[in-house]
Amino acid sequence: MITFKSDRDIAKMRRAGQVVADILKLMRDMVRPGIDTLTLDKAAEDLVARAGAKPAFKGYKASWAPFPFPGTICASVNSEIVHGIPSKDRILEEGDIISIDTGASIEGYFGDAACTFEVGKVSAERERLLTLTHRALHKGMAAVHPGATLGDIGAAVENIVKPQGLGIVRDYAGHGIGRRLHEAPQVPNFGKPGSGVTVKPRMTFCVEPMVMSGAEEIVTCPDGWTVVTKDGSDAAHFEYSLLVTEDGVEILTPWE
Repeated sequence: MITFKSDRDIAKMRRAGQVVADILKLMRDMVRPGIDTLTLDKAAEDLVARAGAKPAFKGYKASWAPFPFPGTICASVNSEIVHGIPSKDRILEEGDIISIDTGASIEGYFGDAACTFEVGKVSAERERLLTLTHRALHKGMAAVHPGATLGDIGAAVENIVKPQGLGIVRDYAGHGIGRRLHEAPQVPNFGKPGSGVTVKPRMTFCVEPMVMSGAEEIVTCPDGWTVVTKDGSDAAHFEYSLLVTEDGVEILTPWE
């Protein structure tokens, strides 16, 4: 069931969203060659604690995974699409790209966002992937307004990605957010204009393009969490939590 948020709900989601935005800004400053992803995770968790919030991902249980997620951030490098587990042994190298997805809650309300960062100087191909995925996020967001449909949003994302020969992750999607990290509705990154649920004021959901430079097949690693491209191609992931307003949209996780 889709929930419509009260002014009080929205105020709490703005606070949670700002914590998420602050995490991603910190990650942007920390990402560099030679740093390991567990160090990034610990810094994110410390920030959440100082803000009086709770990590949304740490301890998250999923039906498909053998254990709760252990990190405050998902740290997905190069061919890893989502749900990469932070590790002291995963050390970033010059030219890598890393997608960091993170969430936080305050007084029971959640924020969720993601950004893919360059590690030092990256190849032209990787820079292109990040540029187009980021553009797809903004095109999807621009399609959000009262009276639009979820199909309009998905089509806006797809129309940026597919003509460029890139692949869309179809097994994972954006989602509603509020008192739970994942609520109705699902917000796919593909669709037909005019189809699906109609967008209305006070809906809150995440738009999050996940894009691959190669084929669209994906696999889950033996750890039960990390999702990678089957052909080893690169992946990028950008996400905002959004509030539908009376005349458009408000970003609840303003990390840019």
